[in-house]
Amino acid sequence: MDAHPEKSPDHLTINVTRHDDPVSEVTEADAFASVRKYPNIVVRGPLFGLAEQRRGDRPRWRLLGELDSGFPQLARDELNSLLWFRARDDTDDPAVRRSLLDAVARLEVEPTDEVSADGVRYRVVRADEFARIGGGRLEPPRATDPDEDSWDLDAPDPCRTTGFVVDHAAAVGLTEGIDRAGLLRLAYTAARFPEDVRADSRQALTTHPGVVLLPTTFRVVERKESTWSMVTGQYSTPQGARRALVHHLTRPVPQLPDLPDMPELPAWMKVDEKEAALHARAAKKFTARRRPNELVLRGRRFEVIRVERVMRIGPDGPEKSRPSDVDDYGPSQIHPAMDEKGNITYGT
Repeated sequence: MDAHPEKSPDHLTINVTRHDDPVSEVTEADAFASVRKYPNIVVRGPLFGLAEQRRGDRPRWRLLGELDSGFPQLARDELNSLLWFRARDDTDDPAVRRSLLDAVARLEVEPTDEVSADGVRYRVVRADEFARIGGGRLEPPRATDPDEDSWDLDAPDPCRTTGFVVDHAAAVGLTEGIDRAGLLRLAYTAARFPEDVRADSRQALTTHPGVVLLPTTFRVVERKESTWSMVTGQYSTPQGARRALVHHLTRPVPQLPDLPDMPELPAWMKVDEKEAALHARAAKKFTARRRPNELVLRGRRFEVIRVERVMRIGPDGPEKSRPSDVDDYGPSQIHPAMDEKGNITYGT
């Protein structure tokens, strides 16, 4: 406390405020009950995405999309494309376009997590995905989580992460404040994580001592004997995850017709008619219920779970990737060359 006698810096400040409206009171009560029922945390691992900081925003950053990339280079490639298309479509100013293209050129050859262009800082940011667990069960959606009831499998999933402002000192409710305080010392400790991963996690407690909770997402998992496996990606609402489960059961990859010299399809790609009919009946029963969170099919148990993401914050904002965050590949040229006038050169 003596290190900041006048005012704690934003990345160390958790500003808790009380909301007296009925909705907030019900949400707080639901959160307290859930934390008591699911008191422990299971960390799945890191996710990566993009954030920007414009003039006058410091110390705040704004997320540019979902954090759903499993590797930092995927997010760097996303940033490469974002800046290239901004250079092509969003400006007629040669100086602005050159600034954007210079950042693209750097991303093509360097695995960097931050570039600046036209006065804007762009950063690849990192968050840890976790779920709460109690009594051997992962936490399902809460009654107060934003939800809807459509079973249209082609309905778009609304994104609550795009535009989210990363502001460590912003006022939050009592439950979120307590949650964040409890996550301050969260680090990888399980033996399944390599030592360099655990060491970087411990180091992050010092370099990025603050934490911010991102909007909650939802996934479908299959419960195994002593663990769980992911079945779907992340969705903004529990219903989005439920629709994804129905899609998983009823829209398998169809078997392609035989072609000369074509290798046999793997078993998981083949559609068995009896199995498909069984899945269709299970899906029909599932969709007949309102907001179901479990489906049992021939001994397989699928569950809709609540997934949280915590981002570590340091003096200069959100944490970037860590040295132990592994990539399968490196940077490369993704788009054709462009000059500051917008002329595009295809090929070499």
